[in-house]
Amino acid sequence: MERLKSIDIFRGLCMSWMFLGHLIEWWIREEYLWVRTFTFFIFDPIGASGFLFISGVSITLSYRNRLYRVEEIKDLSYSRVKMSYFLRAFFLLAIAIIYNTAIALSYQLSWIWTWFVLMTAAFSLLLMWPLFNLSKISRILIGVIIWFISQYLYLLLSPYQNQLNIQGIFYHFFYNDYSQDPLLIFFSFFLFGTVVGDILNNLNNNRNPELKRKQLKKKIIIPTSLISLGLILFGVLFNFPSFLSRSSLSWLFYAIGIDLLVLMILIILEEYKIFSTKKSYRVFFYFSYYSFTVYLGHNFLYFIFYKKLDLVTIWIAVVLTFLVFSLFLRQIYKMWGWKASLKAVLGKTSFKLAYKIEEKKRRE
Repeated sequence: MERLKSIDIFRGLCMSWMFLGHLIEWWIREEYLWVRTFTFFIFDPIGASGFLFISGVSITLSYRNRLYRVEEIKDLSYSRVKMSYFLRAFFLLAIAIIYNTAIALSYQLSWIWTWFVLMTAAFSLLLMWPLFNLSKISRILIGVIIWFISQYLYLLLSPYQNQLNIQGIFYHFFYNDYSQDPLLIFFSFFLFGTVVGDILNNLNNNRNPELKRKQLKKKIIIPTSLISLGLILFGVLFNFPSFLSRSSLSWLFYAIGIDLLVLMILIILEEYKIFSTKKSYRVFFYFSYYSFTVYLGHNFLYFIFYKKLDLVTIWIAVVLTFLVFSLFLRQIYKMWGWKASLKAVLGKTSFKLAYKIEEKKRRE
């Protein structure tokens, strides 16, 4: 099965929402911050949780494809696959620490260790490697168990926030900043994404287009859509209205339900050719292809209208900025292509470096 454009569209949606959400948060005047809160209530699951979820889907498809090359085509070694995987994770972690340090020097030093999404993604990659060999059910159970443990630990450690004792240190390590994307909470989204990635990968063996579509409908679209609706309903009703409270247990089930449902809708639209993926998704493709670049680069927009815009000017400024930024990414793609994509550069660099290390070991 060819790579689903839905994956790129989904990641692009996540990055677009992050981009728009941050601009609203940074630029709107204090008295209108309820607008940012309201929009986050509705669309928050499409942000960091969705990005980590689709990253899990994407990395699994890439990993399984490389294993196929190792076991069947035999044009690649397992050691190179493993080494390039960890190099990519460590490179991303180094970038995340540099990013955190820059933010900390601008605001407060305690933010050096903060669970912004880059650091969460890097640690998710590192933690995921030994779990790839587990069954899909085992990974789902681990993800759910982690959620319950994270809720208990937060209740246990939160009273010690900002205290110089062992409990305060543990709180800082696991949950600083809780409003961001703590690993202990958001790793499960990545883990669930790997399960979906494996389900999609299992369809690759079928070369018959019609049969593929039937299997996609039977094994993925119908069951996943039903599961997603069930998760959304459970999240809403479990402890109403805490599903609107980010990182609450209700919100976690609600968020993964939203992520699954959005992905399934995009797959349906693509597979049944309801829209043309060659043209309709280009804006989201740029935000997907340059996802890490966008994440780092958009921070330079922070001070342009900092806390200056009202309920009318905020939407004009945000929409125009999004359009200009989209055109900017388009031009970058035409001029530099993958060379301007941090995601692509990390992948290519880690793969080439792993090859050089492997060759050096062989000579020795």
